[in-house]
Amino acid sequence: MRPKSMGVLLLLIATLVSAQQSPDSQSKPEARDQQNPLIAVNVKVVNVLATVRDKHGKIVPNLTKDDFTLDEDTHPVTIRYFANDTNLPLTLGLLVDTSMSQRRVLDQERAASKTFLDQVLREKDSAFLIHFDKEVELLQDLTSSRPKLQAAIESLQTPAPTQEDNPPDTGGGSGGNWPGGGRNGGGGGGGGRRRGSHHAGTLLYDAVYLASNELMQKQQGRKALIVLSDGVDRGSKESLETAIESAQRSDTVVYSVLFKDDEESGNHGGFGFPGMGGGGMGGPGMGGGRRGGGQRPSEQEDRPDGKKILARISKETGGRLFEVSKKQPIDQIYASIQEELRNQYSLGFTPEKSDTAGYHKLALKTKQKDATVQARDGYYAEQ
Repeated sequence: MRPKSMGVLLLLIATLVSAQQSPDSQSKPEARDQQNPLIAVNVKVVNVLATVRDKHGKIVPNLTKDDFTLDEDTHPVTIRYFANDTNLPLTLGLLVDTSMSQRRVLDQERAASKTFLDQVLREKDSAFLIHFDKEVELLQDLTSSRPKLQAAIESLQTPAPTQEDNPPDTGGGSGGNWPGGGRNGGGGGGGGRRRGSHHAGTLLYDAVYLASNELMQKQQGRKALIVLSDGVDRGSKESLETAIESAQRSDTVVYSVLFKDDEESGNHGGFGFPGMGGGGMGGPGMGGGRRGGGQRPSEQEDRPDGKKILARISKETGGRLFEVSKKQPIDQIYASIQEELRNQYSLGFTPEKSDTAGYHKLALKTKQKDATVQARDGYYAEQ
């Protein structure tokens, strides 16, 4: 019995010692986690998509990582990730201006867009379609189905003028078909960003913001928006700056296609003011002409430069501006965009731990003689 009693006593002592040590052993990993929160397991990588062209404007393929230099806030950084694989998955968003200013060119946009998506999308790619006028509506959520995208493009149309097109702003309405929300309904809920108004407008900035923030932000890999518009925004809640920032934060390149109807540009009715074309508003007490009087300044005086707006959006996100003309039709522009999308360099670097939150300038260059780099000029660091 004595050996057995001794064994029980030793077992009891071992249990007590283990109980005293276990809190210490559990607390050590917690202390280490507090000293190194997330840094080792959640490394932030900044990705930059780039297109390189020679002095003749032709795309330069087959460059290597050593052919590039990258500066962050004027300080050189090491390019740690590099790929020129033209088959990297692509997420593409098509944003089509369906405001009254585009009604004469919408058929061309519709036909060219169907052809473009059919040619550019591959099996592992996906796309979505948004139209914007006095509301922003997601006609087709992300899908790799060509029939669904073709059907959505076919449904594009300009809104019919109504008596509500010109009253004072009543606080905006609702619209859209955003993930988590209802379609064309009132009320909120669902968590999706929704934009709309009861008066005529062109919600360009809201469309770029929502496409970037609600859809692109959640995607990985190469991402690009193609905006077809005359570049004139009317009534957006977001500003040009916040629209650009949302694209930059979601690592999305924006290609702008300036699709302007010159005949419509000279007609006030084309920008959401039905009945104002021709001889102006006129009538007793309305000034009777284009100069002086009236309730509203001349559209030519207060109309922003849509080309400059689209150029800025594209330049600051690493994209490119195209202008539709007789010499450069829309199908030719789409062919150029397709070529760029399939010949991009993907570069990445890890920012310094000391980098402050906010915007940081980037400057990507190539050592290739007489070549220019098209890439975004900055990124946003989070807290």
